[in-house]
Amino acid sequence: MARGLTAARVRQDVDVVARAGLDLETFLQEAVDSVARAVPWVGACVGTHDPATHMLTSARKYGHLRDRNSHDHEFGLIEYGTVEPTAFTELAHAEVPAAAVHLMTGGSVEESGRMAMFMKPHFDFADEARLVFRDGHQVWGAMALFRGSDDRPFDAAEVQFLASLAAPFAHGVRTGLLSRLAEGLPPTAVTGPAVVIVGADDQIAQMSLGAEQRLDDLNYGAAGCDPLAAVSALVGAARRYGRGETPVPPRCRLRTVSGMWLVLHAGPLISRDGRQGEVVITIEEARPPEIVSIVVAAYGLSPRERDVVQLVLQGIDTKEIAATLHLSTYTVQDHLKSVFDKAGVRSRRELISRVYFDQYVPRMGTDLSPGGWFTDPQASDRPMGA
Repeated sequence: MARGLTAARVRQDVDVVARAGLDLETFLQEAVDSVARAVPWVGACVGTHDPATHMLTSARKYGHLRDRNSHDHEFGLIEYGTVEPTAFTELAHAEVPAAAVHLMTGGSVEESGRMAMFMKPHFDFADEARLVFRDGHQVWGAMALFRGSDDRPFDAAEVQFLASLAAPFAHGVRTGLLSRLAEGLPPTAVTGPAVVIVGADDQIAQMSLGAEQRLDDLNYGAAGCDPLAAVSALVGAARRYGRGETPVPPRCRLRTVSGMWLVLHAGPLISRDGRQGEVVITIEEARPPEIVSIVVAAYGLSPRERDVVQLVLQGIDTKEIAATLHLSTYTVQDHLKSVFDKAGVRSRRELISRVYFDQYVPRMGTDLSPGGWFTDPQASDRPMGA
């Protein structure tokens, strides 16, 4: 049970590593290991989410799940293609950001389609506890912990303890998300959008030139899931959209291993003969507004601080910002000081550099490609078809 001194120490440890400025992989490994001291588990899976859409953007696995990636595509289809009370998309809005399947179902774990169709037959897990990493109304990721058939189920005290870790985990994930700087373009860099078509049989039917390179950049290392995990989640969500169960087609913004920001869109396809089930995924590099919004959100700014930053990024001076927002110049300066502290910068120039140039500097000074992005400066030196 997650009680007493151990729980307090683990909570403190997670909070400390969340504020240590660690890269995402290091933070998650240390935090998940710490949780095990208070809430023992045999397997764990941690995902990062787009805070605007709650879609999966990356996933890492530990314990008995590590290196067992052959069924990852099935998980995304089930998790985002169906709905149940313990789904991550449901917990994102729940009053308590944590839950356990055994408790939620009164011991009838098979009532969870995810457990009955996926976790038990593939991994022999008997119970699952979940936590969404929620900081205010924004969800930055989620964690699933598992116990086997010989283990006791997760209890209410453990779920309550996990819920207390929602904000520290959110802080650690959003900080880790910004820790990697964008790299320069490699000689074989892809320009313009890429397209992947997934058939009704859940297999990739077709992909455009460059799509494979985009997907390769989603391989998050030894603890990472199948690079197609985020794609499978979009496929499941797109089919729900096609059935009229959700109002908008799914999309997500994610950061690749190289530090590049991508936007993935998914939409269901309908053939002329009425066949359904195919889904098209479009992968393209994120434009500045899409990056700015998620980067600014990752700094944990207040609504008024976000308003100030938006105007700073437009090059507006303090006096104009004060007039626009109906504030005094002193109040604007106070907001800027708070923003600088949270972003780890000392001036407007550094703030603009931190928000924009980490992603764009490797491409600055080049021409725009037909896809609307900066071209590879070395491309013009290569022969046609190279």
